[in-house]
Amino acid sequence: MIDDVVNELKDGVEKSLDALRRELAKVRTGRAHPSILDRIRVDYYGVPTPIAQMANVGVPDGSLLTVKPWEKNQVSAIDRAIRDSDLGLNPQVDGDLLRIPIPPLTEERRKEMVKITKRCGEDAKIAVRKHRRDALDMLGELVKDGEVSEDDGARGEKKIEDVIADASKKVDQFVTDRESQIMGG
Repeated sequence: MIDDVVNELKDGVEKSLDALRRELAKVRTGRAHPSILDRIRVDYYGVPTPIAQMANVGVPDGSLLTVKPWEKNQVSAIDRAIRDSDLGLNPQVDGDLLRIPIPPLTEERRKEMVKITKRCGEDAKIAVRKHRRDALDMLGELVKDGEVSEDDGARGEKKIEDVIADASKKVDQFVTDRESQIMGG
């Protein structure tokens, strides 16, 4: 039973870590990456649609993105959506292809991206602590109901704390790695 609680905790923690990885991938580092455009939605026949679901996004080099819509008549809509976003990007239309130069980040913008990264890390730690609280509550119920002995309950708590300590280290490492990518360019 304790193993069930610990396994459920590990699943929850892993989901939180995956969510953190996805959020950190969206934070600009100064290098071209298709995920930069993930937040942008384009009005596609009245439906707000992610660019990746209506075009091929390529990265010919570290400072350029290309967007080739599957429907040529969507070029201007994608261009407008990118320009209207808060990313500060200026696409250049080349026939049915958009070329998006990725300008290097200013020092001020880098610091802003680091703040966003730290906020993502803090949100992930909050989610991990919530999983910890849930696991400890479930374990407490098992001990209270007599399904698990006090000693086994204490061992279960130790396992839970070990899982949480490991998850916390991973969150810190993800955030630190992303910060160095941002500051390093």
